[in-house]
Amino acid sequence: MTSTLETPAATRTTFRVQGMCCAEETGALRAVLLPMAGVADVEFHLLQSTMTVAHDPAETDAEAICRAVAKTGMSARPASESPAARDSGPAPLWSLRNLTVLSGGFLLIAVALTAAVAGPAALLHGGEGAPVLARVFFVFAVAAALWPVLPKAFSAARRLRPDMHLLMTIAVLGALGIGEWIEAATVAFLFAVSLLLESWSVGRARRAVEALMAVAPEKARVICPRDGCEELVDPATVAVGRKVRVRPGEKFPLDGRVLTGLSHVNQAPITGESQPVEKGPGDEVFAGTINGDGAIDFETTKPASETTLARIIAMVAEAQGRRAPVERWIDQFACVYTPVVLALAVLIAVVPPLAFGGAWSDWFYQALVLLVIACPCALVISTPVSIVSGLTRAARQGILIKGGVHLEQAARLRAIAFDKTGTVTLGRPSVESVVPLGPLAENDLLALVAAVESQSEHPLGRAIASEARMRELTLPLATEHQALKGRGISCRVDGAEVWAGSPRLIAERGLMDDALHERIAAFEATGHTVIAAGRGGELLGLIALRDQPKPEARGALRELTQLGVQGTLLTGDRSAVAEHIAGEIGIVAVKAELLPEDKVAALDELLTEHGRVAMVGDGINDAPALARASLGIAMGAAGTDAALETADVALMRDDLAALPWLCGTRGGRW
Repeated sequence: MTSTLETPAATRTTFRVQGMCCAEETGALRAVLLPMAGVADVEFHLLQSTMTVAHDPAETDAEAICRAVAKTGMSARPASESPAARDSGPAPLWSLRNLTVLSGGFLLIAVALTAAVAGPAALLHGGEGAPVLARVFFVFAVAAALWPVLPKAFSAARRLRPDMHLLMTIAVLGALGIGEWIEAATVAFLFAVSLLLESWSVGRARRAVEALMAVAPEKARVICPRDGCEELVDPATVAVGRKVRVRPGEKFPLDGRVLTGLSHVNQAPITGESQPVEKGPGDEVFAGTINGDGAIDFETTKPASETTLARIIAMVAEAQGRRAPVERWIDQFACVYTPVVLALAVLIAVVPPLAFGGAWSDWFYQALVLLVIACPCALVISTPVSIVSGLTRAARQGILIKGGVHLEQAARLRAIAFDKTGTVTLGRPSVESVVPLGPLAENDLLALVAAVESQSEHPLGRAIASEARMRELTLPLATEHQALKGRGISCRVDGAEVWAGSPRLIAERGLMDDALHERIAAFEATGHTVIAAGRGGELLGLIALRDQPKPEARGALRELTQLGVQGTLLTGDRSAVAEHIAGEIGIVAVKAELLPEDKVAALDELLTEHGRVAMVGDGINDAPALARASLGIAMGAAGTDAALETADVALMRDDLAALPWLCGTRGGRW
């Protein structure tokens, strides 16, 4: 993973860094790497735990960089190493978790021994009178908690750049020095917990990106131009302009343009469209979308690194990065803040005893308290009781909120952007109208089409079969099912050919007239998908299906409006469908036919206009917008893993009625 810079001697080498979770670590790495000979620049990607170093390999090679990183208490290895080599050591999160559990266990044992021997009152006096064995366990608790911290603290002291690790180490060791056993062990354990929470937060964002990356297939079926044979290769190695084949049911490995074949493609992972889209020669296809019932050959138009799916992954990472504090500001602030705190602690420990005759032990203890409360990570363990209460009550309502800061954001929202399919709608088509145009009655027509679709895995076919079961209809015997590529399906019933599929079949069989065309257009204008059915050369009728709004959607939007929160619909579906659904549930602002990057752009406009905006979605295509929003809200039951990992809030019951309750904190309803 190296690339050449403008000068031939300079390269950019990417390293995987263990133990890098926040700007404190990146500042320490920058401080030891930038002074090295031949190092021009250092860039960091916290979500991927990677560091890219621009350096002259003749002066500083990768091994020297890894040795320099080790001085900070972290470890690094080139990202180009094999997965086995990268994974040979313990995962940093597991290591930190094990140490935190050990620290907590030792602390409990020490507290129990102290209470049993010296009495419960000793616990209120820092463990005064604790037996020797209890003190040993207190020290063990401190050692386990500070084990991952000490190397970073020593590095900070050696570089004369005090940071939170050094502050906490001094405070804990100082407490041990004056015999405050319980305080030392408890603060060390809670600090370890805060570091674990920080690692978990970064890991959650990393898993969101990994879930997105898993959407694309691992292999592409490339057609050899010489003999037409198929070869399975890594999509990353496929050049633009190569011919790739996708069989029925497979995922598209790359973006491209269809050369031959007809099929319906499920584009919901990328565009969020509620219904599969018919694709034929000249149409564009996207990596990660799912092919339907027909084989398709397409020409690649973009390399793997520039596909729509790759852009989604990049946007999620970028949006996650935007939400963190600006790294340069943190570095500048820390350069002043941390030394000032350390100097104040020294003054508090020394001045009162020397100038006013105060007790050394008392003022030394006060200095240690200052170091603890001034540590940035100490804020993680000081969550107010009111916040904890709010999170707990939200959980009882089926709302999972990933932290107090997100709870506060919910009370300040001014607008909410909604995805359509699966969010404000049920996410599955249902039969709305059965229109006989021949000799069959409504139920007979529905039963016949359900028999034709009985072998189909298409969502529309399943919806028709479900409607027939709900009406308890008896289906005729259908045989010799045959897929009509990209158009529908046919079979034989009582010896006659019966067909069902898109309205294109009507035109192909010469049965379309102006009145029928207008009737179909009217259905489509109101968000319906039309299935035509016939027998031989005779048109039997039409079946109109539509994705229905969720029953609670209109009421939820009305309550949000009353709370002063404006709703906007952002969807990849057609404008006519989006406008119709929005009108039914009471959303005025609609932006349709959006790709994932378009949703992010639309969300940026809402953020500029309203300041604080939430995004509610359930699909992979919503992940970038969920990450970019002030508050990302995922539909918990139906949502994809990527959406749930990226979001700050999950509605575990998929109930939009929970949104007014969540935003109702502004009215004091909690």
